[in-house]
Amino acid sequence: MSHESPSHLQEPPWVRRALIGLAILVMLALVVLPLAMVLAAAFGSGFANWWAALSEPDALAALELTLFTAAIVIPVNAVFGLFTAWAVTRFEFRGKRGLLALIDLPFAVSPVVAGLCLVLLFGRQGWFADLLRAYDIKILFARPGIVLATLFITFPFVVRELIPLMQQQGSEEEVVARSLGANAWTMFFRVTLPNIKWGLLYGVLLCGARAMGEFGAVSVVSGHIRGLTNTLPLHIEILYNEFNTTAAFAVASLLAGLALVTLVLKFWLEARHADGLAHSHRRH
Repeated sequence: MSHESPSHLQEPPWVRRALIGLAILVMLALVVLPLAMVLAAAFGSGFANWWAALSEPDALAALELTLFTAAIVIPVNAVFGLFTAWAVTRFEFRGKRGLLALIDLPFAVSPVVAGLCLVLLFGRQGWFADLLRAYDIKILFARPGIVLATLFITFPFVVRELIPLMQQQGSEEEVVARSLGANAWTMFFRVTLPNIKWGLLYGVLLCGARAMGEFGAVSVVSGHIRGLTNTLPLHIEILYNEFNTTAAFAVASLLAGLALVTLVLKFWLEARHADGLAHSHRRH
């Protein structure tokens, strides 16, 4: 039986070319051109000024805090995202729909609102204010608040990448492994994890990119203390508001470079993921 589309359902060649051209123009106007302008502005005053802006103590502190936050957020979200996706796709339980709705909550809520929620919880008049004062624990305007805000914003990336993949693959291989005597952990590490590793890495990559670029929620809870609680996006905002555009674009070019590295890794992971799916289909 032929699976070719009927000729009357195929678009004329000029329609395909016009749509492809329109897509390219939109990408050039909205993505490539702004990125090129940032890089041009960053290096327009010379490499020495660019390097001086990046090696300035406040910029180094912002870079260190950004990487510190990502180093905590990525593994935490990877572990919780992985086991949440496993629970959702492999078990039926009461409240499953509610859990799925909560997973999508960070996508639906504005990051600024997420930051304000943390203020209501851990601020001076917050629900846990007395407890925090009693034990001299500082959440807001410190690193813990920045990490918590970033965790909330980035939580869905890993789990939402894994749920459709695990649903598509099904649980047949896992059932076979258990029937052959494998315990739950052996089944997970020998069967489940190898099948989803590329999807997991892709979700981790998206989580890391968002963690390094998050602005709204972090801006609310950080306090904007230079050299202490400013991440790279917040540091860029301060430089721009001070009309130090050369330094602002220099630091922005660093974030843009991290984005380009993320993009390259994304293409590589997508290619490996596609190869893995093709191999899985041939095996079945």
